[in-house]
Amino acid sequence: MASDDELQARARALSSPIRLRILRLCLHKSRTNKEIADLLDINPATSLHHVRTLLGTGFLEAEEPRRGKRGAKEVPYRSTRMSWGTKLPDAAPVLLETFLQEINGLAPDEIQVMRVGLKLTEADQRELLSRIKDVISDYALRPADEDGVATSLFVAHHLDQTAN
Repeated sequence: MASDDELQARARALSSPIRLRILRLCLHKSRTNKEIADLLDINPATSLHHVRTLLGTGFLEAEEPRRGKRGAKEVPYRSTRMSWGTKLPDAAPVLLETFLQEINGLAPDEIQVMRVGLKLTEADQRELLSRIKDVISDYALRPADEDGVATSLFVAHHLDQTAN
């Protein structure tokens, strides 16, 4: 069982859109710090700071070092998938910002969206959210399909204060 300090450190590690994007980048493919920095268009030193934070909290793991194109030692990193079950207090703002950063620059036809207004009892709302979570968890916990295409899903729920 993780200590309170460890839980707080993990929550802090997941409170950054950059770190959440690094975890996504390293989910299905090992990537070096240079590759991560290039993909996120950030300085390698900045990337390394975030990578070390994720390593220290167990969200990333280092794989066997390899030689790069110019013979330099490169360390590839891979997501441990531990973030899926980690509670993140007040997650909505950081998850929304991460989502917006990830879709920035995509064409409208590259994003599938659904939006619906419902009027449900509290029990029906809990059931709906539980069923959605169960379906997503089923897919999230499956091993990656080697022939599959990396995909991302963002789901949000809120009470509609203007429709009452």
